[in-house]
Amino acid sequence: MEENKQTSSNFIKNIVIEDLKGGNYDGIITRFPPEPNGYLHIGHAKSIVLNFELADEFKGKTNLRFDDTNPLKEDTEYVESIKEDVKWLGYDWDNLFFASDYFEEMFERAIILIKKGKAYVDDSSPEEIRQMRGTLKEPGTESKYRNRTVEENLDLFQRMRNGEFKDGEKVLRAKIDMSSPNINLRDPVLYRISHSSHHNTGDKWCIYPMYDFAHPLEDAIEGVTHSICTLEFEDHRPLYDWVVAECEMEKVPKQIEFARLNITNTVMSKRKLKLLVDQGYADGWDDPRMPTISGLRRKGYTPESIRAFCREIGVARSYSTVDAQMLEHFVREDLKLKAPRTMGVIRPLKVIITNYPEGQVEWLNAEINPENPEMGFRKIPFSREIYIEQEDFMENPPKKYFRLFPDNEVRLKHAYFIKCHDFIKDENGNVIEIHCTYDPETKSGTGFTGRKVKGTLHWVDATHAKAAEFRIYEPFILDEEQEEDKTFLDYVNPNSLQILNGFVEPNMSDAKPHDKFQFFRHGYFNVDPKYTTDEKLVFNEIVSLKSSFKL
Repeated sequence: MEENKQTSSNFIKNIVIEDLKGGNYDGIITRFPPEPNGYLHIGHAKSIVLNFELADEFKGKTNLRFDDTNPLKEDTEYVESIKEDVKWLGYDWDNLFFASDYFEEMFERAIILIKKGKAYVDDSSPEEIRQMRGTLKEPGTESKYRNRTVEENLDLFQRMRNGEFKDGEKVLRAKIDMSSPNINLRDPVLYRISHSSHHNTGDKWCIYPMYDFAHPLEDAIEGVTHSICTLEFEDHRPLYDWVVAECEMEKVPKQIEFARLNITNTVMSKRKLKLLVDQGYADGWDDPRMPTISGLRRKGYTPESIRAFCREIGVARSYSTVDAQMLEHFVREDLKLKAPRTMGVIRPLKVIITNYPEGQVEWLNAEINPENPEMGFRKIPFSREIYIEQEDFMENPPKKYFRLFPDNEVRLKHAYFIKCHDFIKDENGNVIEIHCTYDPETKSGTGFTGRKVKGTLHWVDATHAKAAEFRIYEPFILDEEQEEDKTFLDYVNPNSLQILNGFVEPNMSDAKPHDKFQFFRHGYFNVDPKYTTDEKLVFNEIVSLKSSFKL
């Protein structure tokens, strides 16, 4: 069945329509251009969905391009993870490119600028260049090297490429306008020296283009028609257009900005996410608490739910923050008909049914998913000893507590009514065992109508149960006012991960990594691909069963 895609209009789509109608472009080419210096997160997913589906709607193409112009921060590990994430989300790129593929052409385009008197080699230090730029209220000041001759600049730039100078000793700067109200046009740096090995080009280069120079050239070289980026690049657009024009590029892309994605209780800074990994707070980039695509995948989110979320939030020009419950809503909706139902006890408390025959086991029928009858039935063992949740028994319950307590009767899901007549405590006063009787006339599915009970408990047969670990999650960082004397890491949520040991139904022995289930009364869970073994199942909580959130 084909997935429902968002058909509502948005301002970017309207721009594309007008450009095609006006003959500005023959077709549409978009691109997704991540820097391979970290793992993709949910914010990148929004850009992926936007670029690929916009091009698809207009029968265009989308390139996957790695903006790998900073060898000190980039790695093939990130390249491979990004490719995996894009494919997992359900998209195939038309072309795979690297910015480093164009280093030679970028160098030649920089030569064009020098020959036109539009770029010069500057010996100033990074701090001196920062000071020269001025402020929003004060114009910048010109470098004493700004008026070097074309011949001198050509010679120095070639020598920079030859490796004759140390890191930071010289840079190539554009010659634009040091008094421009747009600071990005105050002679920005185009090239810097970095004697670093590059993941794609090795040691061939020791000078590397800056992003603001490389990015527009990459778009123009590839024939990208609509270069879609987030709003923080709006002030860079005049420089983008300047580079394309002054470097005499044949194809002229159009940069369009939209508001980046912000989600409550979610860290969206790649730098901060890397800090959580490097400082050992996260169990790698795929930690289920991380908003990375690999983290969401390991937690149990589906690509369908992420795509639906990205379509629903749409694109806009103004900043806003999306409630995290909205993302949870879409995974619930996606799993509702897909996930098999089962029972798992997370905090087990043993129950002995004293009047049930010792050694007897009966196998009960239960629907795999009542909302999707085509999934059929499963068999559940039932015997004298079972586990229930600790919270489902209280010695002295408050009013309106309808679960198990002395002399109270409850229904066991898919099984019988049981009634508590005794319990055992340990030396610390904790209840460790419940004794009950059952009524054989009350078996589920027999149509028993003799009396009603208000509580229904889930359970697992103790003699057949399979041990399981349950990982319950809260946000890594909670949204709150941050004090000046504290750092980002001071706000890591100490309760972001809780590991509990319980039991699941025996039919779960066949569960494989990334299999998803709905545990009765608990929520949706995913079999963890990292820690699950033949001896022990590990489940990651994806999302609770219900939420107050409404679209």
